Amino acid sequence: MKFAIAVFSAAHAPSSRRALLFAQAALAGGHEIVRLFFYQDGVHSASSNIVAPQDEQDIARQWREFVSQHSLDGVVCIAAALRRGVLNQEEATRYQRSAVNLDAPWALSGLGQLHDAAQSADRLICFGGA
Repeated sequence: MKFAIAVFSAAHAPSSRRALLFAQAALAGGHEIVRLFFYQDGVHSASSNIVAPQDEQDIARQWREFVSQHSLDGVVCIAAALRRGVLNQEEATRYQRSAVNLDAPWALSGLGQLHDAAQSADRLICFGGA
């Protein structure tokens, strides 16, 4: 089965961890992940500036490693990212900001990528959000 996974909550939220566990189980079960799409506060999961407390799991790091290890399409909604200060080098330069906190393996793109993933997948699974 082909899954598209949308994550709407930040890395420290329980639903982000559940999304990661689901994605890991899907691949372990022989399924395919068409795209991981991070939207709303989920864009924080892609920030390279997240520092988890020592007594908590670093879910943002785990997401980054998971996406890299499996060469997955990890897409961060550009509008949600800009609104929350999650910027790659190109956007930081465009908006004259000094901080860059989004790099590989993440790609900034529009909401159309979520629609495209939903069309390509057998199932769209969403985690977090209201």
